[in-house]
Amino acid sequence: MIRKKILVTGGAGFLGSHLCERLLNEGNEVVCLDNYFTGQKQNVVHLLKNPFFELIRHDVTMPFYIEVDQIYNLACPASPIHYQYNPIKTVKTSVMGAINMLGLAKRIKARILQASTSEVYGDPEVHPQVESYWGHVNPIGIRSCYDEGKRIAETLFVNYHQQNNVRIKIMRIFNTYGPRMHPSDGRVVSNFIVQALRGENITIYGDGSQSRSFCYVDDLLEGMIRLMNSREDFTGPVNIGNPNEFTMLELAEKVIKLTGTDSKIIYMPLPADDPTQRQPNISLAKKELGWEPKVMLEEGLVKTIDYFKSIV
Repeated sequence: MIRKKILVTGGAGFLGSHLCERLLNEGNEVVCLDNYFTGQKQNVVHLLKNPFFELIRHDVTMPFYIEVDQIYNLACPASPIHYQYNPIKTVKTSVMGAINMLGLAKRIKARILQASTSEVYGDPEVHPQVESYWGHVNPIGIRSCYDEGKRIAETLFVNYHQQNNVRIKIMRIFNTYGPRMHPSDGRVVSNFIVQALRGENITIYGDGSQSRSFCYVDDLLEGMIRLMNSREDFTGPVNIGNPNEFTMLELAEKVIKLTGTDSKIIYMPLPADDPTQRQPNISLAKKELGWEPKVMLEEGLVKTIDYFKSIV
């Protein structure tokens, strides 16, 4: 077996740490890059004893030089609390990070995958969302630093591919959950679980009818790795997420049941530009990658709750 050398930016984050682990388990050499803005060293500390794992503190807004076969560009705060904390830095990470990593891929002729997001669709007027939909995004709203940053990154990837023959893959990630989520990242799954385990009231924004589709981290990684290693002329973008849709109220009730808590549900005003629906059409992923999620929501929630019990 030929051991690939793979760079993962944002590799100490929730998704990145799981990706590093999986790539190592498949026999690759992995270089993990992170500036620890939202990533945590504890997510990858168990990998440090592996001689084929290297951890480097670096910010992707600055150029980075290395020789690798593949680059997974995951670096960017992904939860509203984190990306709104420093919106200029968020835009820089998406845009400058993409430019720096694409420049690297161009120089060393590496294949590069962009972890884009369902947020490029904004508050969608098409449901479920297909890759050909252009989106409905507020360019000056509180979420635009992330939404537009990721949209520009996709533009850059396509331009580098067309102009410089860089070998690209674009993946639009829908809501993903699992162990190693940041307990205070403000995402709905971690919020509900942490509140339930602490015996606090569970906070729903709006009336609870807004819906999301939740993909377990293992399923998402399978789609990501299949996309990276798919045929050369398939660049994406491709939706990777779970098409099973749940309302916020249904999710809160499931978490209360699975944690055995007596938390009550309370309602708060809906934040600005919060999408009312988010559901991927995954026909393209099925056709091109032979991929669809396998882990049911309840099964994934049990594993995630067990993780949070160990840290809360």
